[in-house]
Amino acid sequence: MIEEIGIRDLGVIAEATLPLGAGFTAITGETGAGKTMVVTALGLLLGGRADSGVIRQGNDSTSVDGRWIVPADGDVAERVREAGGDVDPFGDDAELTLGRSVLASGRSRAQVGGRSAPVGVLAELGERLVVVHGQSEQVRLRSQTAQRDALDRFAGDELAALLADYRTAFARYLANAEERDTLIAERDRRAAEADELRLSIAEIDAVAPQPGEDDDLAARAERLTNLEDLRIAASFSREALSAEESDGPDVVTLLDAARRQLERVASHDAELGTLGEQLTSTSYAVSEIALELSRYLAGLDTDGARELEVLQDRRAELGILMRKYGPGINEVLAAHETGNARLLELDGDSDRIDELTSIVETDAALVDDLATRISETRRAAADRLGEAVSGELTALAMADATVIIDVTDLAELGQHGRDAVVFLLQPHAGAEPRPISKGASGGELSRVMLAIEVVIAGRDPVPTFVFDEVDAGVGGSAAIEIGRRLARLAETAQVIVVTHLAQVAAFATNHLAVVKSSDGTVTASSVRQLTGADRVAEMARLLSGLADSDSGLAHAEELLSLARSDRSSQVIG
Repeated sequence: MIEEIGIRDLGVIAEATLPLGAGFTAITGETGAGKTMVVTALGLLLGGRADSGVIRQGNDSTSVDGRWIVPADGDVAERVREAGGDVDPFGDDAELTLGRSVLASGRSRAQVGGRSAPVGVLAELGERLVVVHGQSEQVRLRSQTAQRDALDRFAGDELAALLADYRTAFARYLANAEERDTLIAERDRRAAEADELRLSIAEIDAVAPQPGEDDDLAARAERLTNLEDLRIAASFSREALSAEESDGPDVVTLLDAARRQLERVASHDAELGTLGEQLTSTSYAVSEIALELSRYLAGLDTDGARELEVLQDRRAELGILMRKYGPGINEVLAAHETGNARLLELDGDSDRIDELTSIVETDAALVDDLATRISETRRAAADRLGEAVSGELTALAMADATVIIDVTDLAELGQHGRDAVVFLLQPHAGAEPRPISKGASGGELSRVMLAIEVVIAGRDPVPTFVFDEVDAGVGGSAAIEIGRRLARLAETAQVIVVTHLAQVAAFATNHLAVVKSSDGTVTASSVRQLTGADRVAEMARLLSGLADSDSGLAHAEELLSLARSDRSSQVIG
């Protein structure tokens, strides 16, 4: 709820602070004192259009700030934090400050939770914080979507349960129908893809590559291509280490000679004996290497050219696959595995289409049945809501008016069923019902919206309602009934009303008067919170035009007593 609004240099208001708070606040004042500027100020705080024409004459800017009490962990506080602002602790709740300034150039600035923010953030928060009823463009239920949502909330838990089941079934129906239709639409393309995959898999199967085969073949090709160089190098090395085909000295012979020389004198120096033992080990190692070289030479291909030809043919086969399916054989094998999995999926299209068709038909019947039950529930609720609102209008000086909630079938199903919901107003019997925003004047529209809000208040909670022009064109007992209904609405929400009728103001729990003074050149207004005799005097002024009229004062006291009695009976009831 709004705790307080501060206004500076707006219209005729130089500076004013409006203490609001819970319950029903009535704002009164003389004509031209600036009562409607309160609604204008609130509109600016809620992200409304900035107009430099509202700036008080002689000034270059206007500013408005507001202080709200909101749930500490609610969606409003969360949105404020997302915008870079913050809320302050306030008991179990939180305190939120909003601000808006408008310059003579037409530019405006917004503040949310102590930080600058786009004006759009104020508008977002405003939708969650306040509902303004006055001019037709301010009607909360101006859209058919909003009207349907209001009817659904009025319908209660029965409709809510049906809608939950319907949305689950409808989402499943849409997803499965989309998948089925995609499979059918792409049947030819997917069949062609399956044929291509079969050819690719067959091609890979025909070559039958083995993991790592390309690297192995590359190594073998390198060996066969350089076969003669390998043979020469190995033969030379073997002869150098241990000669088998010549009488020249080799490494083994020289090592043996060196060992014998050291052994001959080892008795004279132990160090040489140790070195001789090392030469013995070295001789064994060299002999082993020479033997390995002999084995290597024996294993060299005798027909390398023929083997190389076969090997190159195999590499050519693998190269064709690698150019098509990947840079290496492992990638080719991965493509083979993926292709098999995809082919299995594609080959199952017909079965999947049949399965989805069956599921979609079942869900279509379920969705249709639920949509029908939703429509029936909505129509029953629409009758009850229309009757209840029309009954309220009878007491609000619109006895001939009837509100009709029209529920009609749409051509297609949607997320909310198949219904279009329109709130219509029939001004009198025989007149053509028209949408509520077009079928009434500003004052009548406010009364229609008051009647709707009173009826659905318990099921459609809104933190704050603001009514302007709600009492236009009425008086007497009808005005008293308006006051009663505003007081009833204030039992579940904060209600702020700009009024010129004492019969309405009498039911307020907080009475603010916009009073003006003049210094001869500039008219300024300020706001006073009225209690006791001051309030009775303002009520008398509203009734008779005179704040000190005896009859006016008596009538004011009578109205206030009536309102107190009404509130007491409601509490007892």
